[in-house]
Amino acid sequence: MRALRLTAWGAPPAPAEVERPAPRGAEVLVRVEATGLCHSDLHVMGAVPGALPYRLPFTLGHEVAGRIAALGSDAGGVRAGDRVVLYGPWGCGACDRCATGRDNYCDRRDTLAWHGAGLGRDGGMAEYVLVPSARQLVPIDDLPADQAAPLSDAGLTSYHAVAGVRHALGKGTTTAVIGVGGLGHLAVQILRATTGSRVLAVDVREDALALADRSGADFGTLVRADTAGVLRARTGGAGVDAVLDFVGTTQTLELAAGVLRPGGELAVVGSGGGRLTVSKPGVLPPGFKLSLPFWGTRPELAEVVALARSGAIHVETERFPLSAAPEAIDRLRRGRVRGRAVLVPD
Repeated sequence: MRALRLTAWGAPPAPAEVERPAPRGAEVLVRVEATGLCHSDLHVMGAVPGALPYRLPFTLGHEVAGRIAALGSDAGGVRAGDRVVLYGPWGCGACDRCATGRDNYCDRRDTLAWHGAGLGRDGGMAEYVLVPSARQLVPIDDLPADQAAPLSDAGLTSYHAVAGVRHALGKGTTTAVIGVGGLGHLAVQILRATTGSRVLAVDVREDALALADRSGADFGTLVRADTAGVLRARTGGAGVDAVLDFVGTTQTLELAAGVLRPGGELAVVGSGGGRLTVSKPGVLPPGFKLSLPFWGTRPELAEVVALARSGAIHVETERFPLSAAPEAIDRLRRGRVRGRAVLVPD
């Protein structure tokens, strides 16, 4: 079968013909219908030797949706023909957190040589993907695959970030979403669907603000010298109740700190390498709370799928055949993808 493989650190992935895997024991073989492409894939491709515990080569792709093609002799809970999305973060499967579907916070994560499909183990940029267990699968029924695949990371990560601050987002509150790309545009929709909060969107691109508007944001603004003042003015000067930062640079972190009201909450999702100085007087509001949400839980993925099937959220996608993956990767690297890039088998 055809697959897009990472064969050298810091090098672009290469197409290859590999043997179609056969499921054994509890394993499940999924015929891939769509695979999302995200910045995490770029980070993996660009990693220097030794930065990640993964052993080369392996097939990329951790946002995967498809149809079950075959089952190992001990696999249960699913049937051939079922349409599913893969739960992305694969933990050890044995600790208390994995047992409750919180593989994203696996106690043994630092000891694993892989972190999921496309993350040290063969992923979904191929015709088929082998899944260790049905516990890593969530049914999608009739949801289109190009909608379902991005939910496993872009949707789930956004949902988990919103869930962490939802207690503070009742009627009359305001949330700022910084960075309206593949994750941010879903965060806007999830906020509208699951909280009573007004949503203010921030980005450096006009087309991203247009995407925020289509996603239901109440207001959008470009990043400028006066952005903090513009956002505060939208709250009557009080500041916002929460910020979801999907960029994570020093500039966006400082903007977040500058617009939060006392007791406000900042969830940093983006991995832009920024720094926020906690001890500097006057930088952070009193009662400031910081969280670093990572991916999400398996039960939350089922909730995200339910939201998508109800029509409450919709992923804006650009589709590419798997053979055009180099073009999609280049466009993502240059910030030219609208919403989420999705690869589909040729």
